[in-house]
Amino acid sequence: MSRSVPVMAIHGGAGTPDRARLTPEMQKAYLEALQEALKIGCSVLDNGGFADDAVVEAVKSLEDCPLFNAGRGSVFNHEGRHEMDACYASGRLRNTGAVAGVCRVRNPILLARRVAETTPHVFLAGAGAQAFADASGLPQMPDSWFFTEHRHLQWQEARAAEEIWLDHGERKMGTVGAVARDIFGHLAAATSTGGMTNKKFGRVGDTPVYGAGTFAEDDLCAVSCTGHGEYFIRHVVAHDVAAHVRLLRMPLSEAAWKVVYGNLMAHGGEGGLIAVGPLGSPVLVFNCPGMFRAWRDEEGNIFAAIF
Repeated sequence: MSRSVPVMAIHGGAGTPDRARLTPEMQKAYLEALQEALKIGCSVLDNGGFADDAVVEAVKSLEDCPLFNAGRGSVFNHEGRHEMDACYASGRLRNTGAVAGVCRVRNPILLARRVAETTPHVFLAGAGAQAFADASGLPQMPDSWFFTEHRHLQWQEARAAEEIWLDHGERKMGTVGAVARDIFGHLAAATSTGGMTNKKFGRVGDTPVYGAGTFAEDDLCAVSCTGHGEYFIRHVVAHDVAAHVRLLRMPLSEAAWKVVYGNLMAHGGEGGLIAVGPLGSPVLVFNCPGMFRAWRDEEGNIFAAIF
C-alpha cells in the first residue's frame, strides 16, 4: 500500500484585523499559539496516526488558548454566557458529529466527536446537546474558566451599542479549525467557535453545519471555514468547494478560490477557508485582509501568518 505525504493546515479566524491594535507582541503570541497547535496535530500524523485524531488534537489546543474565539476564549452572548459550537468530520469513516449552544464544555470539539462516535445522530443543539455534554464525562469548567477581560470588554461595548459583533472592532471572525491528510490518504476536518459577541435568540453559525462550515470526504477534500457564518450557510461553502472538485474536476486550489472570491464574495460574504485533498499541499484562501493561519506543506515546510 502506497503512503501519502501527511499535510495539515489550521486557522484561528479570518476578517479585518486592526493592525494598530495588533501589536508586535500580540502578533507573536498568536503566531506561536498557531504553530503550537500545528505542531501537536502534525505529531499525530508523523507517528502514523489518523487525520481524525490530528485535527481534533489541533483544535483542542486552540480551544484551550484564550486568544481565539473558541473554547476558553469564547465571546459572551447577550446574556453574558458562553455558547459554543463545533463540528468534527472524518473522511475515513464518512461520519460527522456536531454540537451547538453548549456551555461549560472545556473542549466542544471532543463533544462533537463523541456525537459522531457514540450516537446515531449527527447534530445536537441547545438543551439536548447540553444534557449530552453533562452525561458524557468530558471535562467541564466553571464560567470563570472562560472569562477573559478582553472578551468581557467587547461584550460590554456591544451591549451598550446594541450591536452584534463578529469579533469586536478588529473584525477578526473568531473560529478555529483544522484539516489534515494522513499517511494512509485519509482526510479529516474539525471546526470550533464561540460565535458572535452579544448574539441573541440561540443564533447558530456555519461552524457546526456540515457542508456549510465543515466537510470531509476521502478522495475528495476536507474543508474548514471561517467568516460571517450566515453567508457560509446560505451558499453551503464547504460543500460547494467539494462540488467543484467532484463535478467539474477542478483542482482543489482553483475550486477554493472560485468559491471564496466568486459566489460568496459577490453576495457580500467575507471570510476564508482551509482545505486539503488527496494530493498536494493544503489550500488556504480568504477574501479579507487577514486570516490567522499555519500550515505544513508536502515538503515539510512550516508556515504561519496573519495578514
